[in-house]
Amino acid sequence: MKIGELSKHANCKIETIRYYEKIELLPKPLRTDGGYRIYNESHLKRLVFIRRSRELGFTIEDIRVLLQLVDGGSYSCNDIKLIAIKHINDIRQKISDLKKLEKTLSRISSKCSGNSTPECPIIDALYSSK
Repeated sequence: MKIGELSKHANCKIETIRYYEKIELLPKPLRTDGGYRIYNESHLKRLVFIRRSRELGFTIEDIRVLLQLVDGGSYSCNDIKLIAIKHINDIRQKISDLKKLEKTLSRISSKCSGNSTPECPIIDALYSSK
């Protein structure tokens, strides 16, 4: 299939496919005499794997490690689970950080009257070193 078909089947933009090829997550496809890229089912399967991994928040490097394990064929379910658990812990930390940000922003926003005066406690808080 050509890149447009791959894009459609994988629900992934053409520019993204080219990027994944450039950073070597997706193997370079064969080309026709006219220079068109020709993809096969293994490209599609790998692209879907990459897209789904990105949707779950895995970094490019995490995906690279997962693919290296799969490509090498010498992985265990535990190897994959350890990567997933690390990612879960990263997500939990981000959630905790976001909750702190929400609490701080809510606190400083509640001090603002919203009137038309130029004095604003939100701006004052942003300039504060506390």
